[in-house]
Amino acid sequence: MSRNWLDVVALILVIIGGINWGLIGFFNFNLVTFIFGNASIIARIIFAVIGIAAVYACVLFWKLRTDEE
Repeated sequence: MSRNWLDVVALILVIIGGINWGLIGFFNFNLVTFIFGNASIIARIIFAVIGIAAVYACVLFWKLRTDEE
C-alpha cells in the first residue's frame, strides 16, 4: 500500500497530539492552550482536527494490517 499526503499529515497530527497528552500527563502543561489560549476557538479547532486525524490513523492502521495478511 502506498502512502499519500493525507497519511503523512494524519501521522504528524497524531504525534503532536500524543506529545501534548504526554505533557499534560507528566507536567500538567497543555501546550495548545498555552499557545492559543484557554477555550479559544482556535484551540478547539486544533483539538478537533487532531481528533479527526486520530480516527483516520485508526482506519489507516486497519488498512495496513489487512494488507499484510
